Amino acid sequence: MPELPEIAAIADYVGGKAVGTEIRRVDVAALSVLKTYAPGPADLVGARVTAAERIGKYLVLRATGADGGPVALVVHLSRAGWLRWSAKLPQTPLRPGGKSPIALRVHVGPPGEGFDLTEAGTQKRLAVWIVRDPAEIDMVATLGPDALAVTRDEFAAILAGSGSQVKNVLRDQRLIAGIGNAYSDEILHAAKLSPFASAKGLGDDAVTRLYEAMVAELTDAVTRSVGQHVATLKSEKRSGMEVHGRTGSPCPVCGDTVREVSLADRSFQYCPTCQTGGRVLADRRMSRLLK
Repeated sequence: MPELPEIAAIADYVGGKAVGTEIRRVDVAALSVLKTYAPGPADLVGARVTAAERIGKYLVLRATGADGGPVALVVHLSRAGWLRWSAKLPQTPLRPGGKSPIALRVHVGPPGEGFDLTEAGTQKRLAVWIVRDPAEIDMVATLGPDALAVTRDEFAAILAGSGSQVKNVLRDQRLIAGIGNAYSDEILHAAKLSPFASAKGLGDDAVTRLYEAMVAELTDAVTRSVGQHVATLKSEKRSGMEVHGRTGSPCPVCGDTVREVSLADRSFQYCPTCQTGGRVLADRRMSRLLK
């Protein structure tokens, strides 16, 4: 799933292409992707793009509509969604209900250019809203502070007020916006903390270590990602990971074997030596998990 660094890079790339241009056409191939109906795709046509930005893990394309009012295209790529920019978009309208992974196409930017929103797999979770203000979307309005904007004291208060394990706190968009499964693995590894540690039980040193790791990991990932072509972002993300997605590989810090815990709908990785005092966490959801 694209997280804060990738969405920041996509917003930067799309903004560089689209800001100042008009949206020429919007083709919808999967009606289920649209979560709003008024305004609709027709209200984007003729709108002049004023900004492309990130709100948490949401991509926002802001524009001034043909009626002079604000209009925004808000995208959540979810687990299998992606944005694909093309310098030569096909001009043939998309056929709704087809087998193509393309859900929505936006003709914008220099003549002939634009982007497709695609989604692989059978679980269709890609979501698109067309609104006057992104704050109209409940899931945007209820986001917690951005992971790169929250202060250390605010972060400490969030941890202290939660009864969850620290990994779940990092992933909960209502508490901290922008972090998903992959970067929470990396942050916890850098902070030398178990994914199952109690958030409210962390001492001051551990809170500081976790906060500094969060800022450092995300800042580094944004720096590496912004400026790249959208097509290279997935490989860049994978190449920068030390534990996430590297089950069975040696930890680059200590050399221990990176381990995995599989849950019902996801898995995560960690280093026993760096994070759990050498203990291996049970690999099933209902087990008594080592803290």
